[in-house]
Amino acid sequence: MNKSALTKAVIASAFTAALVVAAPANAGQAGMDKCFGVSLAGENDCAAGPGTSCEGTSTVDYQGNAWTLVPAGTCDSVGLPDGRSGSLDELDRDLPEA
Repeated sequence: MNKSALTKAVIASAFTAALVVAAPANAGQAGMDKCFGVSLAGENDCAAGPGTSCEGTSTVDYQGNAWTLVPAGTCDSVGLPDGRSGSLDELDRDLPEA
């Protein structure tokens, strides 16, 4: 392999690796939805805002900016205390104190 072909191969490999790293956490999870506000503290799949960084970092039960994957179409029917439910959008409730 000549130097030019090797350089192209390295660049292509680096580009492919960058795409894999940048893929959403639920890529390949067909039939699943990100459901915000349904996780117990430390059991979220990932995060949407301040107070969490990713898997297992929520600090408050049912934290509104942390999500968990649930079967598609079930998020708003997840029963929570006080009649609350999950949401497909980030929530401004049950956030950790700053």
